[in-house]
Amino acid sequence: MHESAIQDLYHEDYSHCYGCGRNNPHGLQLKSYWEGEECICRHTPKSHYTGGVPGFLYGGMVASLIDCHGAATAAAAKARESGEAVGRFVTASLTVDFAKPTPLGVELEIRGKVSEIKGRKVTVALSLFAGTTLCATGRVLMIQLLPQAQQEKPTA
Repeated sequence: MHESAIQDLYHEDYSHCYGCGRNNPHGLQLKSYWEGEECICRHTPKSHYTGGVPGFLYGGMVASLIDCHGAATAAAAKARESGEAVGRFVTASLTVDFAKPTPLGVELEIRGKVSEIKGRKVTVALSLFAGTTLCATGRVLMIQLLPQAQQEKPTA
């Protein structure tokens, strides 16, 4: 039996993210899975996400991949620690360091490993690879939404 993607466990009202929302038909619909002691996401960006140099992914998309996968990693790690259902996390801080240009036309692998869980705060270290080439690293601080915030709809 195949384990569900972490993003597929998010509350219905919080599944519209451009990067990882299953309910966003125009988004990337990233899928992350817990493997051993880290969380893995594999994604092949479409060619229209090219950067300033043809054939390479633009930096904003690299940051989005790290951000969304970092949120999924935080959600899974917190659920594993607490034994509760997967909650929704939002980004408090995102840092990306670019090591090499990220090529288009290949499957990318983003690996997330939790550095710290402290209450509702989860810090995740991430690495983005194209094959065996490390293209970028990142660090995110994610904050878990309070349970009532995950179920209440915002008012205008």
